Amino acid sequence: MTAHLIRDAALFHFARDGYEGASLRAIADEVGIKKPSIYAHFSGKDDLFLQTLAHAFKDVQRRTLEYFRDHADLPLEQRLKGLLIWFEQEYNCNASARFMLRMCYFPPLSLYSEVMDLVYPFLDGMERSLTRMLQRATRKGELQAVPAEQAAITYMTFLDGITVEIIYGSSRRYRRRIEASWPVYWHGIHHLKQEAQPVVLKGDSSS
Repeated sequence: MTAHLIRDAALFHFARDGYEGASLRAIADEVGIKKPSIYAHFSGKDDLFLQTLAHAFKDVQRRTLEYFRDHADLPLEQRLKGLLIWFEQEYNCNASARFMLRMCYFPPLSLYSEVMDLVYPFLDGMERSLTRMLQRATRKGELQAVPAEQAAITYMTFLDGITVEIIYGSSRRYRRRIEASWPVYWHGIHHLKQEAQPVVLKGDSSS
């Protein structure tokens, strides 16, 4: 139980202060233990950080799947566009989403590889979920036959492009970019040809 309490306190501090700014002493004080007691559960700050970040990714993944499930009856466009709005709300209200997103953009250099080992599986999982959603929508006649994987990757690229406004900008700027860009994306996936193939970038490990 103490390990969970330490991780929960660490989530708040890492989400607010980042890796460098978070203090083990402050985390211990919040839990009501001495700093050395942390080492009974975690080997050090790096271990606590990575375990907390892994938990944050799992939490966001779970909540994202719940979003898809809870909105399954909505038309496809409302589900996809609504996810963009929901994602901003999660960032503002959920420490796991805030911590995860900030570390995607600002991983500590000393733990860059370890953080990316969490980031890429999460993104790949999102793409697979979106691909299946688009495939189901095509079978149900909500979309013309489209290359679902390409449409999913394009959606993730769109999300990545506007998400920076959550960190650097404001809700107003974020929403403005959604409203300006969404019609282009939605129009585009209606005109993708089924025979189109995703572009494989040089150095892509999937090629």
